Amino acid sequence: MKVHLQVDGAPGRAVEHARELAATGADGLFTFEGPHDVFFPLVAAAREVPLELMTNVAIAGPRSPLHLAHAAHDLQSYSAGRFRLGLGSQIRVHIEKRYGSTWGSPAARTAETVAAVKAILDAWEGKAPLNFRGEFTTHTLMPPNFDPGPNPFGPPRVLMGALGPVMTRKAAEVADGLLVMPFNTDRHLAERTAPAIAEGLRRAGRTAAEFPVIGQVMVAVGRTEAELAAAVAGVGMLIAFYGSTPAYRPVLEAEGWREVQPRLNQLSKTGGYAEMRALVTDEMVRRIGIVGTPAECAARIRARFGPDVAEVCCYFPGYTPDPGAVADLVTALHAA
Repeated sequence: MKVHLQVDGAPGRAVEHARELAATGADGLFTFEGPHDVFFPLVAAAREVPLELMTNVAIAGPRSPLHLAHAAHDLQSYSAGRFRLGLGSQIRVHIEKRYGSTWGSPAARTAETVAAVKAILDAWEGKAPLNFRGEFTTHTLMPPNFDPGPNPFGPPRVLMGALGPVMTRKAAEVADGLLVMPFNTDRHLAERTAPAIAEGLRRAGRTAAEFPVIGQVMVAVGRTEAELAAAVAGVGMLIAFYGSTPAYRPVLEAEGWREVQPRLNQLSKTGGYAEMRALVTDEMVRRIGIVGTPAECAARIRARFGPDVAEVCCYFPGYTPDPGAVADLVTALHAA
């Protein structure tokens, strides 16, 4: 199983951290939309480490598909063909109040952005004239002086992140692969994600072999009781934050924890973060996150996703794992 690790996006830290992660034996690096730009750290790392690179995810809604296509095309060139563009959505309050953009039809909008980016990349490859006409965006003009031409390493693949069944189905219909959201459980994946993938592939006339699924997990890894306690505390806090969002309620419902979500949501509005963390039990951390020694975590990841998932993105929220433990986790996953 290939292993991708989250690289620090802070200016002045990305290159050093990329080198540290490469030393663990990881196969790739990913970024997400946090306190720093989602693309710049990958540009910095592209020439410094020979690892695969991806955004996981860049938020599609506020961005023009043309801007995304240019970023993906150029990162594919900078990295000599090691880049994949992962796109995803966000909840309404962030789209409107943080990004200052327009909310509506998130699954349809994200899927259309994926399709539009792919159409632009195909036009640059000379496969067809640019003639994309969607519900939310239209791209029909590409004069030669704005066309970078075919990418010498081939066009980058465009992946889509998803959690709910509608978004997951759309990803299986249009994207080059699925990025599984990390706030998840074995039961939710089996009962809701897998059927949605199958339905999307059926609608698109595609097979599972044509559609890679990339897992993502919040990992609490440690080799001592003290390390594990710090790791569980960090992962538990992020689970509380995620769980406060109504969009993540179906995961809690699947496990019989429906009543927890409204309480988390209410506390998030009053700044009751300590109380939020107290509502997340160790059992919840173990079912939603991945907890244990490196070998135990590798076994749990493989059990969650099964033999057909060949890649996983691991991140370690709220704590700093021992580099040796991370290297051992990577080694164990490679053998999984």
